[in-house]
Amino acid sequence: MAAAAKRVPLPAILLANDLLDGDVVFATADAAGTLVWTRDPAQALVANDDAAADGLEAFAAAGLRGNTVVDAYLVDVAIEGGHPVPRHFRERFKTLGPSNRPDLGKQAGEGIASAPKG
Repeated sequence: MAAAAKRVPLPAILLANDLLDGDVVFATADAAGTLVWTRDPAQALVANDDAAADGLEAFAAAGLRGNTVVDAYLVDVAIEGGHPVPRHFRERFKTLGPSNRPDLGKQAGEGIASAPKG
């Protein structure tokens, strides 16, 4: 019998890479409550329980099957200033943008207020 995959500690968000442009995207809900992708980490939907995490994982699987995203996985977060912030350096780094150009990417304010992708 195979052991069940270990889930990250909750709360968690879902991040992935957009298949067309490679940018990091986050699962969020639109006005109708439908899950969509956004480039804004502050808008990431936070799973606080197993049912919500299961829903995010199902959305990730649909995105992988639909060839819209790659490398989708749950990331444990802390809530700081009302927004989710990844606890681990690698994922925190991914939310900011290119490390070699701090004047570009999310750390420079680009894309933070962009509309959700969907």
